[in-house]
Amino acid sequence: MKKLVITILTITVFSLVNTHAQITPQPSSTQSIVQDFGLGKINLVYSRPNVKGRKIFGGMEPYGKVWRTGANAATIITFTDDVTMEGKNIPAGEYGLFSIPGENEWTIIISKKPKQWGSYAYKDADDYLRFKVKAEHLAALTETMTLAFTDVATTTCNLQMMWEHSGFTIHMTTDIDAKVMARIDSAMNTAKKPYYDALVYYYNNNKDMDKALLWATELEKDKNFPPFIPKLWKARVLLKKGDKAAAIATAQEGAKLAAAMKTDEYVRLNNAVIEQAKK
Repeated sequence: MKKLVITILTITVFSLVNTHAQITPQPSSTQSIVQDFGLGKINLVYSRPNVKGRKIFGGMEPYGKVWRTGANAATIITFTDDVTMEGKNIPAGEYGLFSIPGENEWTIIISKKPKQWGSYAYKDADDYLRFKVKAEHLAALTETMTLAFTDVATTTCNLQMMWEHSGFTIHMTTDIDAKVMARIDSAMNTAKKPYYDALVYYYNNNKDMDKALLWATELEKDKNFPPFIPKLWKARVLLKKGDKAAAIATAQEGAKLAAAMKTDEYVRLNNAVIEQAKK
C-alpha cells in the first residue's frame, strides 16, 4: 500500500510539473544534448543541480541508493542506433539513466521506463541493463552537475558525469561498418557514384587500397572537386600502398595546384604526405 501511495503521488507531481506553465526558473536547469554517433545520434536530457556548499555523494546523495543521475525528472538517454555501453549491447530506443553512487565504483542502470519523476517510482524490474564503472575523484570542484560526451570518434565515445569532486566514465561503441559497406556497394551501382565518400571511408578504415586508388583516379575527373583534393587522397592511398615515389609525385602536383588556387591548407596537407613519404 505504501509503495502504491508513493507511486500515485509521484505520477501526480510529474503530471503537475509538466502541465503547468513555468513562471519561475528551475533551481536545477535542464540541459539537452544531441551527439552524432556513428550513423545515428544520442539524445540526452537531464537537470543540473548545484553543490551549493553541500556534501553530495555520501551525504545528500547516499552511497548505495538509486539516484536519478541529475535533478527533477529522471535523466533520459535515447539512441537512434544500437550501441554498446561497457561492452553491453543496448538496442536503439529511449531509456532512463539511473545510477547508484559508491566510494570505489558506481552501478549504472539503463531502465526501460524513461519518463518518471526522480527515482521515487524506480523498480529494478524495469531495468534493461546494469553494469559497474570505476568511481573517479575530481581534483577541481564541479559546482554544476555535468554530463558530457568526450573523446568522440566515428564509432567510439565516452559519457562522463562530473559533480562536486566525484565522477564516472561510460565507454560506448557502435558498429557501423557492415551498414556503410552495404551503402557504398549499393551507391556504386547508381549513376551518381560516391567516389569521394567511399575513398575516404576505405582509406580511414584500411579497406581495399586498390579500390580506393581507382576511386581517387575517377575523382580526378570530377570537375566539381578542386583538383588538389583528389591529388591529396590519391597520394595518401599510394603511400599506404607503399609506393612512396608515386605518392611524392602526386602530392607535389597537389601542393602546386593548391598554391595556384591560394588554398594554404591543402598546400600543407599535400606537403605533409611528402614529408611522411620521405621518412
